[in-house]
Amino acid sequence: MNLPNLNQAKIRTNKKPATINAKNIKSTKYQGKKFFLKTYGCQMNVHDSEEIKRILINLGFNETTNYEDADLIALNTCAIRENAHDKVFGFLGRVKHLKKAKPDLIVCVGGCMSELDSVANTLKEKYPFVDIVFGTHNINDLGRLILEHEDKQEIEVYSNEGDIYENIEYERDSKYSAWVNIMYGCDKFCTYCIVPYTRGKQRSRKMADILKEIEELKQAGYQEVTMLGQNVNAYGKDLAENYDFATLLENVAKIGIPRIRFVTSHPWDFTDEMIDIIAKYENIMPYIHLPLQSGSSKILRLMGRRYTKEEYLTLFHKIKERIPNVSITTDIIVGFPNETDEDFNETLDVVNTCQFDGAFTFIYSPREGTPAAKIKDTIPMNIKEERLQKLNKVINDYSLMHNQEYLGKTVKVLVTGPSEKGENMVCGYTETMKLVNIKNACEDIGKIIDVKITDAKSFSLDGEKEIFINN
Repeated sequence: MNLPNLNQAKIRTNKKPATINAKNIKSTKYQGKKFFLKTYGCQMNVHDSEEIKRILINLGFNETTNYEDADLIALNTCAIRENAHDKVFGFLGRVKHLKKAKPDLIVCVGGCMSELDSVANTLKEKYPFVDIVFGTHNINDLGRLILEHEDKQEIEVYSNEGDIYENIEYERDSKYSAWVNIMYGCDKFCTYCIVPYTRGKQRSRKMADILKEIEELKQAGYQEVTMLGQNVNAYGKDLAENYDFATLLENVAKIGIPRIRFVTSHPWDFTDEMIDIIAKYENIMPYIHLPLQSGSSKILRLMGRRYTKEEYLTLFHKIKERIPNVSITTDIIVGFPNETDEDFNETLDVVNTCQFDGAFTFIYSPREGTPAAKIKDTIPMNIKEERLQKLNKVINDYSLMHNQEYLGKTVKVLVTGPSEKGENMVCGYTETMKLVNIKNACEDIGKIIDVKITDAKSFSLDGEKEIFINN
């Protein structure tokens, strides 16, 4: 067994990460067997699950959406917030009963949660029915671990700085919109965040490898790529080559794929060159997710965010002024240890100034092993909940206001699939990342079409396919 070690995971050296060719093992051992995969967390986890799916398919498995029918259950977990932990362990409680009825069932747990000492030890001591535990650094070993699995628990989690895998095979969730990793890990060490410990040091893929992957996606008919990284703006800083994220953005744009997006940006590394490149190319979408986290410079300092409220606002206004029709969303944490009413009101002031198109908002959740978890917190939970409700009301009002600006307009939408809003309806996203539910366009899945907006809500738009008649 290889158990994780958070202290070891903190270490950063000048050691250059190795570039490793993915194994992509193929076997017929599990031909006709079924797997169930459940994903928790961020876009990075979603993309990791596309790799996990392909690994399982390469072993002969077929996917099922009913875990009770599965011969293998895999959970790809998130360590960002406590409720994600609770959901995983709650689901494992149900799996325990299923395992008793199906003793040959293989249960796998991977992802960021597995990288935590406490979780790995809990799985070892209280969940012995879990067969395989793997981490973010050795997803590519999952095929081997399954093929070599015997009737005992196997924990293989490495708390290392991390390497870079190339030529990974993915079973992509969409035929039209694709995730592309441009880098892994993070070196920012915000005091509340566990990601630098679970995902390792910042390490960028070579630009040539990224461009090759995106060129192949374009040739396969993909309409959109989203470049992924814990902090995409820092891309290239760890490489000897003289290029950065602005350089990569421009080269990706020149490939000619219709839509280019990226997440997530850290304000600290958002350069003027990036802004200029986004404004220059029409196929770089005018949508930016720019986490604020707090509007109080005091709290930002305690969070280790490396910018002040004033610096964030300067960057925000610069982006708004220089990128036409840009929409900006954000992340905000309320209830950071000892956040005062004045601190929270400063956050509201920033929100009222920026009038964000949307926001992901959270109550602070302490993560074992992070510096912030050691701070004594004096704020009662009911106060934190009141602040969250107040913040969400303001955020939702601005989201509705921005969405109402689209009423009566015709916008371009990439149709991604069926809508949950009714039969004969599809959904997709505008260039500014607005969700649109569309009538009369079932034949247009995978296409970018013109849609006239007929209704606006806080979190979505309704529209109809625009029909142009030639006279």
